[in-house]
Formats: sequence, structure tokens, C-alpha cells
Amino acid sequence: MKYRKLGDSGIEVSLICLGTMTWGQQNSMEDAFEQMDCALERGVNFWDTAEMYPIPVKAETAGQTERCIGEWFRRTGRRNEVVLATKVTGRSNRHWIRNNPETRLNREQINQAIEGSLKRLQTDYVDLYQLHWPDRHINLWGEGDGSYIHQDKEDEVPIAETLEAMTDLVRAGKARTIGISNETPWGMSRYLDESTHHGRQRVVSIQNSYSLLNRIYETGLSEFSYRENIGLLAYSPLAMGTLSGKYMTGDVPAGSRLDLFPEFLKRFQTDTARQALARYMQLAADSSLTPTQLALGFVNTRPFLTSNIIGATTLAQLQENIETVEVEIPKDLEREINQVHSLCKNPAAT
Repeated sequence: MKYRKLGDSGIEVSLICLGTMTWGQQNSMEDAFEQMDCALERGVNFWDTAEMYPIPVKAETAGQTERCIGEWFRRTGRRNEVVLATKVTGRSNRHWIRNNPETRLNREQINQAIEGSLKRLQTDYVDLYQLHWPDRHINLWGEGDGSYIHQDKEDEVPIAETLEAMTDLVRAGKARTIGISNETPWGMSRYLDESTHHGRQRVVSIQNSYSLLNRIYETGLSEFSYRENIGLLAYSPLAMGTLSGKYMTGDVPAGSRLDLFPEFLKRFQTDTARQALARYMQLAADSSLTPTQLALGFVNTRPFLTSNIIGATTLAQLQENIETVEVEIPKDLEREINQVHSLCKNPAAT
């Protein structure tokens, strides 16, 4: 395994991060235990979860993923071997997550959220506590065409209040460090300004979508990674399995995400996305790589990346994903990837 520093925190995390959002719904607790054992044995010390997982979010399953991890900690006693990240839900109408009319990123609810996560995780701290998405409105997860549409909301929780609450969690020892997720360059700049000029905790990472089908991180946000040492934690590097090529034939494997949750993959099933996918599949074949090796190898070798969050539903998938740390992307192959990208630019950009 390869390791990289988590911002300026001094924490070393594995290049591959174990994603967990299927545990408790698509995967059972016993499946989760097997994945955690397998990952740690192969040097994957960085695990990412969220209070709202598993996905798709349901009132009856919310929090179950954290419970799987907490039970594994209880049974194995190996909490200190894991760099554990979780997330507090952004603004939404999922009132049952924290028993409020809506979830918000204010001090009261952030405190409520961390206490719930710590209880489910059966630990007294998390290594990285992240804001799952902003309190303000931005386009996410296939909403609209990806362009920003401003919506004034008088009751937006100020970033200053959110960051002050997160800072106090670090001071109290409940989180070692903090990060943001699904953020924009404007949001990133505001968090940095608050930490620089008002003495609040500095974010060390940003967790955003990034893959061969969605490289918008490279425009605007990647400069923060270089200049401010805030690395990307890339999620959906396989575009929810699309870039593995398993949907190319038109058949939908039983039990796959497209089979179980087709609404979540709509943005990866457009004509433009299929055109790009076909080109990448051919490029992988020409390079003697599997589609997964090409897709994850590309993400793994980006200089602005801290860790690549992979989500597997089987041990075979998990093992293949972890082994991609050894994949090299030569300059000529990168040029060919960029040629495909220039023809089919960001077909799944939100």
C-alpha cells in the first residue's frame, strides 16, 4: 500500500480509502466485517462513512453503516489501527436523521450529529469529521446541467458558525481534524478565510466526486490542493460501477447498483457518457488494462489526490480495487485519456 499525508495534520492515510455506503443495505453486517478485515490486512488504514449511510437513504436504515463499523471495533479491538472519517449531513428534509424539522449545519445540530456518530461507532473520537454538503444550495448529484444557479436563503447557516462549531469539536477531542465535501471553490475560499483570519480550525481535505467521467475538480478546486495542501478525497471514481464496464453490454447484473437503484445512475447513462465510456473501454483494452485498472489507476496517480474512496460490494471487487495502487499511467496513455476527455468532456459532471 502507498500512503499520503492528510493535509497538514501529520496523519498518514492509505492511497485507497475504504468506502462504506453499501453496508447495512446492499451489504450485510457480516459482509462489512469481511471487507474491513480484508482492507486492513492489505494496508488500507483509511475508512470513510457518514451518519446518513447506507445509500439510498431510508429512515429505517440510516446510521446502520456506522453501527457495522462500531460493532467491528467492539469485536476486534482494532480501533487504533484505523484512520476513521465520517460526515455530518448537510441541509436536507431528512428530519428523521437527527429528529429536527430539517438537518442543518448549525452548532446545535453538529453537536447532536457527532454524539450520535460516536455512539454508533463505539469510539470517543473520529480522525476526520467532514461536512457532507453545504447548508446553502448548490447543484449536486445530477441536478440540473451542473451550472450554478443562485438561490438566496435568508436562513443559511453562516460558514463562520459552522466552522466555529467544528473547531470546538477538535478542541474537545471529539475529532482530530476536519474536512469539507461536495464543496465549490467559493466555499473552499470562505473556509480558508475563516481559519486564517479568525483562528478557526483549518480544513485538511475535500471529498468531491472525481472520475474519468467527471473531472471538474481540475478546474478551480485543484489549485487549492496545490497551493493550500488540501488534498482531494475522490468519491465515485468508478462512477458507481459504470467505469468497470459491467453495464456496457446492455445487461444489468442482478444485485448491481443499476439493478437495485437505477435512479442513482441516471447521470452516468446519458448518450454522451456512453460514448466516453466506450472510448475508455477501448483504451483500456489497447493498454492491456481492465477498465477498473484504467479508471482507478488514473485517479490514483493525480498529484492533487490524497486518497481514492472505493466502494465494493464483493471481496473480489475490493481486492481488485486495492491492487490498482500498483497501476502506472504512462505519459502517452495519459495523453490518450485526455484526448477522449476533450471529445466527451465531463459527461457526468454533477
